[in-house]
Amino acid sequence: MFTELNEIERVLADKYGHQRDPWGLEPKRAIADLKMLWPIYRYYFNVRVHDKDRVQDKPYMVVSNHTGQIPIDGMLICTAFATEVQGPRILRPLVERFLSSLPFLGKWSSEGGAVLGDRRNCLNLLKRGESVLIFPEGVQGIAKSPKDFYKLQRFTRGFLRMAIASKAEILPVAVVGAEEFYPFVFHFKKLAKFLKLPALPISPHLFPLPSPVDIYIGNPYSLPPELSIDALDEDLEPHLIEIEKRIQNLTTNGLNNRRTLFKRS
Repeated sequence: MFTELNEIERVLADKYGHQRDPWGLEPKRAIADLKMLWPIYRYYFNVRVHDKDRVQDKPYMVVSNHTGQIPIDGMLICTAFATEVQGPRILRPLVERFLSSLPFLGKWSSEGGAVLGDRRNCLNLLKRGESVLIFPEGVQGIAKSPKDFYKLQRFTRGFLRMAIASKAEILPVAVVGAEEFYPFVFHFKKLAKFLKLPALPISPHLFPLPSPVDIYIGNPYSLPPELSIDALDEDLEPHLIEIEKRIQNLTTNGLNNRRTLFKRS
């Protein structure tokens, strides 16, 4: 695989060049991070990607469930799209303003490809042929108590309006295995609110357990061309429900075939 990884590095370097882009992506730094993270992706979390042939070499709005208490799932999806799909690419995760404002993590994440999640950034990235990664559950997706693991939180509608404006295909994705990184967790919601943090999960162990992860890719979903960006919420609702349903079905099927710490193959 290391020979293949060197070839992927060459493809990504040719595709993105060596100059910082308008959103702060440093291609050389992002590719170096990818090479560093790949052994963790492959051997520690033992990631498998299902139906990767559904991804073509074109821009997508990748929409996923959000799991795992801390956003490791985003890193795993980004690594999968850089190393295992046709037309390897640096996915551009749309992140909360809280992350982008942090002194060290904000700079590190933007150099790796993350972008402040507003409509203008999303549309401009898609226009340039980039693929973006969106978690419509927001922080609520990773701030779940154990009893709500793998239960989708209500999606926001903003990504639908961006898909309409850009005419981008929506690619549903489900991650199964990340909730087991921290199987015992308690959320101090009042303290998080007092400290102005998006979430404050506390677990008996600091580092994530090596739970095997499966990433399931659904069929692309296109919104009707006659749908306007100014469409009423009630006109968007059937499409929101359909995308939620597709991701929930991918998740449920994945749970039926879930691997465990003691059965990783």
